[in-house]
Amino acid sequence: MSTSNIFQSASEKKAFDMKHRQTISHNIGKYNTAVKTGLGQFRDHELARSRGAYIKTQVIENLDKYLLQFEENFRKRGGRVIWAETKEDALREILAIFERKQARSVVKSKSMATEEIHLNEYLEAHGVEAVETDLGEYICQLSGQKPYHIVTPVMHMSKEDISELFFQKLKTARTNDPQELTLIARRILREKYTSADVGITGGNFLVADIGGVAITENEGNARLSVGFPKTHIALVGIEKVIPSLQDLDLFWPLLATSGTGQQVTTYSTVLSGPRQPGETDGPDEMYVVLLDNGRTTLLAEPDKRQALNCIRCGACLNACPVYRNIGGHSYDSTYSGPIGSVITPHFEGMQKFKHLSYASSLCGACSSVCPVRIDIHNLLLLNRQQSVKAGLNDKTEAIGFKMWEQGMKSRRLMNLVGFRLKNWALGTLFKDTWGRRRITPALPPRSFNQLWKEKRNKS
Repeated sequence: MSTSNIFQSASEKKAFDMKHRQTISHNIGKYNTAVKTGLGQFRDHELARSRGAYIKTQVIENLDKYLLQFEENFRKRGGRVIWAETKEDALREILAIFERKQARSVVKSKSMATEEIHLNEYLEAHGVEAVETDLGEYICQLSGQKPYHIVTPVMHMSKEDISELFFQKLKTARTNDPQELTLIARRILREKYTSADVGITGGNFLVADIGGVAITENEGNARLSVGFPKTHIALVGIEKVIPSLQDLDLFWPLLATSGTGQQVTTYSTVLSGPRQPGETDGPDEMYVVLLDNGRTTLLAEPDKRQALNCIRCGACLNACPVYRNIGGHSYDSTYSGPIGSVITPHFEGMQKFKHLSYASSLCGACSSVCPVRIDIHNLLLLNRQQSVKAGLNDKTEAIGFKMWEQGMKSRRLMNLVGFRLKNWALGTLFKDTWGRRRITPALPPRSFNQLWKEKRNKS
């Protein structure tokens, strides 16, 4: 099956799964309540959004300058920078580090970039044990699933689901107490930190003026993944750079509030290299892998490059009526929801994922909640336009729209076709789409044009 057919099949199944919809509605309802509270920290949230959008846009427009500045400052403190143009480059370079260190185990904190390049599967295929240490990601790993959400990987699972999973996989007693479930995972994972050869994290931001990797989290697993292993690898997309340390004063609260409704997350860390003389902890070696993997393809599109401003808060997913009904796994891509539908065709190929840009009602809810004011729903339209201009739309679709265009431009041509033929065409052409769940509308015997003529003649 094509990715488009997989998406349609999975979407239909999830949209009518009432248990799934109840779980998502419950979890997003809690998120919405938290966000209302979190917004209270901003005197002028709209101004903060505008500032964030301006800074990120300036960075993206001068990305080469800021990346080179980051590299220079990071290397001054003994860090090493690896540039990875493709996911294959990133995987090869990371494996080379493992081979030099003869490393056979790694602890990982939450990172969408590692999901993007399928790092766990690659390392395990080369004899490396990769353990996710974020609770949500650990649950995903146990269940053999991909993250459901950018920020909340197991939003689709209830505490009863997780209890049953732990019972099946870890042989623990069933319990619906969230604290006990957390403690079960913590007891298992703590042993992994002390024995791991390598720690891998992502990075929420790359701070250019100090050469730092900024990581924000709620569980402390990133700090532990950095603190115990002798080698630390941070895999970060090239678009994550910001100009200065001072900018975190804006971006960390924006990310926390839009991501989870918090004023600020529990642990905020800036790593600017390996352990320095006189420091008591930290890795002996630190690498930052700067991942392109299609980002410069998007950067080359002036009308669409604002999508690279994304700070991965997940707010657009929570606001999207399509995502809330079909769920994250239906997208069959690393990044789901509205922003995923924008960037995935550029990262993974327009031909393969163009259908995601049509998975939207274009209601604009995503754009209205984006903390850096990305015009997401308009970018979806531009993606659609690009796919049509590239000739990637189906031939039957192209013919159908050409016929529709000719008919809409000619009232005379429309009147030549009788209402019976029009109704037959509607019922036949849309039987498997609109007609599967809805009654196909029936056109009346006389068109508005004909009724208007009759009215004028009577007058």
